[in-house]
Amino acid sequence: MYMHGTSKINDKGHLEIGGCDAVDLAKTFGTPLYVMDEALIRRRCREFVDAFRTSGLKFEVAYASKAFCTMAMCRIVEEEGMSLDVVSDGELHTALQAGFPAERIHFHGNNKTPHEIEMALDAKIGCFVVDNFVELHMLNALAGEKRVKAKMLFRITPGVEAHTHEFISTGQIDSKFGFDMGNGAAYRAVEEALKLEHVELLGVHSHIGSQIFEVAGFQAAAEKVVAFAAKVRDELNVTFKVINLGGGFGIRYVEGDTPLPVSDYVGAIVSSVKTEFGRFGYPVPEIWIEPGRSIVGDAGTTLYTVGTFKDIPGVRKYVSVDGGMTDNPRPALYQAQYEGMLANRAGDANEEVVSIAGKCCESGDMLIWDIELPRVSSGDILAVACTGAYNYAMASNYNRIRRPAVVFVKDGQADVVVKRESYDDIVGNDVIPDRMKQVVKSVQQA
Repeated sequence: MYMHGTSKINDKGHLEIGGCDAVDLAKTFGTPLYVMDEALIRRRCREFVDAFRTSGLKFEVAYASKAFCTMAMCRIVEEEGMSLDVVSDGELHTALQAGFPAERIHFHGNNKTPHEIEMALDAKIGCFVVDNFVELHMLNALAGEKRVKAKMLFRITPGVEAHTHEFISTGQIDSKFGFDMGNGAAYRAVEEALKLEHVELLGVHSHIGSQIFEVAGFQAAAEKVVAFAAKVRDELNVTFKVINLGGGFGIRYVEGDTPLPVSDYVGAIVSSVKTEFGRFGYPVPEIWIEPGRSIVGDAGTTLYTVGTFKDIPGVRKYVSVDGGMTDNPRPALYQAQYEGMLANRAGDANEEVVSIAGKCCESGDMLIWDIELPRVSSGDILAVACTGAYNYAMASNYNRIRRPAVVFVKDGQADVVVKRESYDDIVGNDVIPDRMKQVVKSVQQA
């Protein structure tokens, strides 16, 4: 397993993260357990902020909280001088409960409800990212009722799509997100916004994909977005104050993943923006981006306890752990790949190839196929790397399995930031109707 951040093998032959022995963490807090390397999270935050500071441009780096959202994480984002991107009332509530400054919150989403918009307006958040015409008019109406003017960006689709090592530039309009540039919807949206009294259009937002390992997609998107900004300025006399180029910066999950240094991504974005705006004689606006996975992804490790085995001679050996698709649905959803190691025998030589199965009653509940490990025994602690993004965030109670605890580790100290769910939490929202209680009482009396 590739070692990220503060991870290392200590003198006991155990995996150590943030100065904490992973075996001790498993004993103290139980498994499955999400372990987050706080020092690495903060380092990633600073890499983005520092890269922009050297550019000389005005900027905001907003953490995309959908990747991993807890109150403690919101505190880190605030302390590191970043803004926050939310996409639901739950994420917004989490941020506000953590004391995050509302003026540094951006609200995304393709179907914001009236309740969510009112909640955000009441909190006086910094910016809405408007996704469609229905939302535009709803935001204007609700802001008018509250006698405020809502600052906003339009999410636009520039016809650039990028994932890992590839990007394509097309006229594709088939997306649930945003106003398409190619069919004129984005231009019409700007025209419409200019007629409304209770919204203030700051600029536009685009997001071209995820797990991006190259800069070409960002450069192509910048070129198209800047050309759109110039057209709007020349024809509608509107000069954008903000250009948001989204997120999608990749991380290393397994061997073969080759993400670039943060400074390379930011440098390419800054260079492209300066060049393109310069071509049109347009003052360079404030640049916003939204890293999520690249902030927390490789800072997370999930610890499991090995349970049972199934060895099919000549076919495969299944090793089952006490978690699975309930705490990490990504392999089941889209065949995501991970690396792992035995945390309690981190220095031992690999002896066998096994496949790691989860405990859910689903044949598709597999965490890792064909991983080389030392000879595995029941009770071993399996550590799976790079689980910081979209694991806790997407966890479920399928099979009524309790969601794990989350601990932050730093300088030898481990702090619980999310408690493990209890059995009472599982049934806490269940209600037995009175008519069913009466039936049970009657049966007992009979």
